[in-house]
Amino acid sequence: MNHQTPPPAAAPAGPPAKRPLDTVVKMALGVLFCSFALIWGGMFLSRPDRSIPPYSIGSQEGSIVAVHVPPWTSDTEIETLLERFRKVGAETRNFGPMKIRPTTGDDPKGRYQRIAIYVFTDEGWTEPEMLHKYVTGEDPAVRDGFEGSVRGFYKLDEQEEEGRIGPVPKGKDSAATAVYSRQLFKGPAAKSPAVSSPTPAP
Repeated sequence: MNHQTPPPAAAPAGPPAKRPLDTVVKMALGVLFCSFALIWGGMFLSRPDRSIPPYSIGSQEGSIVAVHVPPWTSDTEIETLLERFRKVGAETRNFGPMKIRPTTGDDPKGRYQRIAIYVFTDEGWTEPEMLHKYVTGEDPAVRDGFEGSVRGFYKLDEQEEEGRIGPVPKGKDSAATAVYSRQLFKGPAAKSPAVSSPTPAP
């Protein structure tokens, strides 16, 4: 009995040849990558100052400014923000780049001769209505709540500057107030560049 040899198995087919990308697809991919590059470049160039916490000006009335920072902002970060205000006050006394409108716009000595900045993590206290009630003192309960909710405070006038962490204390500092409020700095204010004496001619 004759056995027939089965035919050899066909060799496996190789991978299909890759088709070149269509010109339209190449153009679309190029536009996509360029768009991502432009977006990333714009974000990099316009990125906020990472050395201070993000903040916004909730409201401003005269020389009083209410600033809002995110609820998770730490005391250390708020201290960094207050130190930045202090640096601006000492070097230029121009708080415009920090989003604050002139506080003494009619003063010939300068547009920021007096300023008091209150920093909150509770956005409700930075509403214009709340700030107005605090400034006018028409509601003692609002005034107490406002000062008790402050997380940071910066004050500057022609003679003195002060920075604090925590609520505004009632009266002088003591061992009791140190538990929740801490003074960062207090002393003579740097002379405003706007009122610096001219250098005498030789």
